[in-house]
Amino acid sequence: MTDSTDGQPGPAPDAVELAHALFDLARAGEAERLAAYVDAGAPVDLTDPAGNTLLMLAAYHGHPSTVSALADRGADVDRLNDRGQSPLAGAIFKGEDAVVATLLEHGADPDAGQPTPRDTATMFGRDDLLP
Repeated sequence: MTDSTDGQPGPAPDAVELAHALFDLARAGEAERLAAYVDAGAPVDLTDPAGNTLLMLAAYHGHPSTVSALADRGADVDRLNDRGQSPLAGAIFKGEDAVVATLLEHGADPDAGQPTPRDTATMFGRDDLLP
């Protein structure tokens, strides 16, 4: 693929714009709209430059219905970002109890990543969130 603005290989500007829009939908918790894009072929595990998936962004911003919609469509609930952090650890860090419960319902591993969600819960006095 060639970027039509400078002739160099890379994603087309429209694709980059769409990716940014999808990340914004995840952050805003727009579950239905985001699910429609995924159902139409958008990658469910699309990552931003820091390795954060759509699910990670939805989890970090406190949107359990969006997390669930993505997980139901095959998103990897344990996919680590470039810093080795999991969506579950991020939700615990942010104090998003409903997101933590949703991730656990979808099989998230409390021992994935660094620090692990279990370590994060202990660090913040939230051991009650994990089995």
